[in-house]
Amino acid sequence: MRLFNCPVCSNLLYFENVTCNQCGHELGFVPEILKIVAFKPQEAAVFTVAGSDNRYKKCRNYYEHNVCNWLVPEFDEEEYCKACRLNDTIPNLELEGNRILWHTMEKEKRRLIYSALQLNLPLMSKDENEQDGLSFSFLSDSPAQFSEREKVLTGHSQGHITINLAEADPAERERMRDQMAEPYRTILGHFRHESGHYYWDRLIANSDYLQACRNVFGDDTENYGDALQSHYTQGPAENWQEQFVSSYASSHAWEDWAETWAHYLHIVDTLDTAWQFNLQAKPRAVSSEDYETDVNFNPYAQRDFSRIVAHWIPLTFALNSLNRSMGHNHAYPFVLSPVVIAKLEFVHKVIKQQEIVA
Repeated sequence: MRLFNCPVCSNLLYFENVTCNQCGHELGFVPEILKIVAFKPQEAAVFTVAGSDNRYKKCRNYYEHNVCNWLVPEFDEEEYCKACRLNDTIPNLELEGNRILWHTMEKEKRRLIYSALQLNLPLMSKDENEQDGLSFSFLSDSPAQFSEREKVLTGHSQGHITINLAEADPAERERMRDQMAEPYRTILGHFRHESGHYYWDRLIANSDYLQACRNVFGDDTENYGDALQSHYTQGPAENWQEQFVSSYASSHAWEDWAETWAHYLHIVDTLDTAWQFNLQAKPRAVSSEDYETDVNFNPYAQRDFSRIVAHWIPLTFALNSLNRSMGHNHAYPFVLSPVVIAKLEFVHKVIKQQEIVA
């Protein structure tokens, strides 16, 4: 994620900021230009942003529910921004706590959409294209009933992604992480994983990449339900780390693709942040260059995947070491085997070829 500055006073901003704490201007993100703009608080529904003659209006979820900070061009007939118009179902906001949980969900969803825009991935709502569009539902059940295999299931089906609202509750998410024996479980990770299923349908299923994808990830025609049942009852093979980025990835070719896709997005977005901070690492304890990194390139625009992975591995070692110094678990608790790196490179190749076609 890139760093943002207030266009008025140059104060450093977070992606989610709605007000500049230094100059007091209201802020909004414009997805068409991938920038945060500033405007003076006012009653007018349409306004000119600071430093530009372009006029915008707030996303309806910005002014109505305060769960969004994205803007919509003045003449766009839509009331919602590019991210919010993808919503099919939102939580019942009359229930206590749901608005806060939904706000958390929306923040992470917009990070996914930001990455999709940066990578020039096809992105449209179901209203625009019922068959190929993308939509989201945020549904809830009683926390006491929250289970990965009961009630609301987080998952993807024909372009529709459902996320259990309980995932936005840190205590419930940690309980499920422990129950499912997962080393890593985040809301953003869910969004990225489920988007992998969506983009498999869009970029692989009916494309010239299908056979090549099967050569890399395995046979996707294997019965999906049986494969998952076997994974949950028998667990992964003992040596799954040699072939897969996670144990769940070993359950079926579709899950292998989705997990690898999610990790690719983890990698490029984190490297983007490192690039924005001009991060460098040269450990004093070793003389080998294998642990050194100097992220001086935009990973979203990088075509050479070897350069991406060469900087990612030492960066994660530094991140994990910093986390351990703060008493936390590893920020990235995964080991990338040569086979997994080859799978990540395949995802990279598909995305970059799609950019050329687009």
